[in-house]
Amino acid sequence: MDRRIYGIETEFGLTHSAPQGRALSADDAARRLFAPVLAWGRASNVFLPNGGRLYLDVGSHPEYATAEAATLHDVVAQDAAGERIVDDLRAQLQRTLDEEGVGGTVHLFKNNVDSAGNSFGSHENYMISRRTEFARLVQHLLPFLVTRQILVGAGRVHPTGQPPFGALTPGDGSPSYSFSQRADHIWEGSSSATTRSRPMINTRDEPHADAQHYRRLHVITGDSSMSQTTTALKIGTTDLLLRMIEAGQILPDRTLADPATALRVVSHDLTGTAALELANGERRSALELQHEYLDAVTRFVARHGAHHDRVDRVLDLWERGLRAVAEQDASLVDRELDWAIKKKLLDSYAASHDMDYSHPRMVQLDLAYHDTSATHGLFHMLERRGAVESFVSPEDVSRALVEAPGTRASLRGRFVAAAHDAGVNHTVDWVHLKLNGEHQQRTIMCKDPFATTQQDVEDVIRDITRGDV
Repeated sequence: MDRRIYGIETEFGLTHSAPQGRALSADDAARRLFAPVLAWGRASNVFLPNGGRLYLDVGSHPEYATAEAATLHDVVAQDAAGERIVDDLRAQLQRTLDEEGVGGTVHLFKNNVDSAGNSFGSHENYMISRRTEFARLVQHLLPFLVTRQILVGAGRVHPTGQPPFGALTPGDGSPSYSFSQRADHIWEGSSSATTRSRPMINTRDEPHADAQHYRRLHVITGDSSMSQTTTALKIGTTDLLLRMIEAGQILPDRTLADPATALRVVSHDLTGTAALELANGERRSALELQHEYLDAVTRFVARHGAHHDRVDRVLDLWERGLRAVAEQDASLVDRELDWAIKKKLLDSYAASHDMDYSHPRMVQLDLAYHDTSATHGLFHMLERRGAVESFVSPEDVSRALVEAPGTRASLRGRFVAAAHDAGVNHTVDWVHLKLNGEHQQRTIMCKDPFATTQQDVEDVIRDITRGDV
């Protein structure tokens, strides 16, 4: 496909810490967090003027789904804006609790595992051509998803000091640190399930577009990223591989004998050299497989050209990320990739306080890295100090808070803004815009995810603005 639609869905962890007996339960904290959303949209599941979706998911997890984005720049900006939107709700709740004398601290975490070991997700969506043979795509994509965590994993300190499930001990002397947070909670390669067995790829066919032409690829194995450059690499590398597969590029069969086990082995081997068994009996390491993908993609881009101006940056970071693992030199990427940024911070703290990764304080620092608060979050502390790289500007993120990308989302966002400003009852999903007025009901279908104009939508926005509905 020459054009692509991207989206990221992020579930956030929420907790309230307070003196004994005064802390809100997870359900109460989530309910109160969403009180402003309920007042604004009369529901806890709303679409916003920037085209994104904000809702309360199962397990009292706030969730933000970015609007459809057609560029790497826009999906990164939308993801960063979503974090800001949900954190603003946290800040509002904090002020309310302080005014009520409840006190304590409300924490919002952009991570994937809570203190009880429960996992929550970060899902990626890629629009693909309906003509693409889905089984072939999954076959080639799974080994890539299993091994890409050595680049785009969020990093995790394991409280016990030892990797679970009998995984390999990393070769750098840090047995309680792994590349990924989600890897220990994924049990299948692909299926239609989302929570029961947690596959890497969810195969449920929900295109949110014209089903004759498009299908949605729903990847649910990735970690939530604090770093914008990690987000860009995660989406950018996957997009490049998808373009190769869709173009009919012949790739060697690297089907893994047991993808779920391989996922955990890779996560806990910081050297990237653990041998993974393939279905054909051969063995390859994560580094070897990722180098194969990088080399193939680089040749593909050289022959067919870059489809956007960020491809060179993606390829450069991909190469440096692999070199950082191969040479055990995280300094090559410790301003750009979450697992390396966090590890540098933890290593520095451990050295200055004469402790190792099994100390409970290291688990606390790991969690604090993902705190979305500008004052409590360690990643955002590093950001203020200029210790991490960005992919989009602060102005881009501020704009994404209120403006939709140049896709179908712009139609949805303008409709939502107009209906809300006029006090008109309306219902919205990814494809439909509906007026629920007493005297006029109208439903409009927007099947083209790339369309930024559509006459019937323009007409209804005009009628809403004039008060004719």
